[in-house]
Amino acid sequence: MAERRPPLWASIVCLGLPGLFVLAPLMVFVTLSFRSVENGEVKDTFGFENYLAFAADGNLVHVYLRTVLICLAASAANVCLGWLVALFISRRSARLRFFLVMLLTLPVFASYIIKVYAARGILGGKGVLNEALLHLGLVSEPITALVFNYNAIFIVFVIIYLPFAVIPIYLSMERIPGNLGLASADLGGSPWHEVIHLVLPLSMPGIVIASMFSFLMTFGDFVTPQLVGGVDGFMFGRVVFTQFGLSLNWPYGAALAVILLATTALVVGAIGSLFARAKVTL
Repeated sequence: MAERRPPLWASIVCLGLPGLFVLAPLMVFVTLSFRSVENGEVKDTFGFENYLAFAADGNLVHVYLRTVLICLAASAANVCLGWLVALFISRRSARLRFFLVMLLTLPVFASYIIKVYAARGILGGKGVLNEALLHLGLVSEPITALVFNYNAIFIVFVIIYLPFAVIPIYLSMERIPGNLGLASADLGGSPWHEVIHLVLPLSMPGIVIASMFSFLMTFGDFVTPQLVGGVDGFMFGRVVFTQFGLSLNWPYGAALAVILLATTALVVGAIGSLFARAKVTL
């Protein structure tokens, strides 16, 4: 039977819409990043001044590197915790699994601002966590190291983006045939051996997707550092936002956004290449 080719209009729509709404804005940003501002107006000349200015700014480069490290650490924590939560859910009964997955996905649909302020209310000096520790007598005064600094950003990143790590890992575990576990038990394998030598390797596709999701969302987030980072929690996303919102230096902001995009693509490509060498298929 001859293979039916899609009509021309369908190919144009499928290729044209991503090009119009994704590639075209990116190209505008890339083009704008090579221009500069003079007296509040964008000049028509092109050059590498914005990228050279970024490289020459030691403080900004330090903020950039620190942002990358924090986002990598938060992504690693999300993947580790997400794998354990997904494993716990996958070992429950079918009805309880459904309930736990629904319970886990509910915060995804909640307002982002509400989630950040809820986490801030938990970690603050008069938050739920400090009040509980004071009531139990575990501390003599409120802990201030959990808010308005990088510790707060890291914790909130893990709290907010954990569901995005749990769900793909859980779905990957759901695809593992149940008879493999029975075969492992019949061959004398302990539950620990089953988890390490069977569940972990077969859930690698979900781990790949979870790590990519976590880094993509944390590295581009500027609202969380703004609300819980304070003065001591300045991150790269806030710098990009400042160039567009306050400084009105759109070419420099576009250059920083291109650097952010290139870093994200590089990290995601490195994760994909790492797991490709391990022969993990998605």
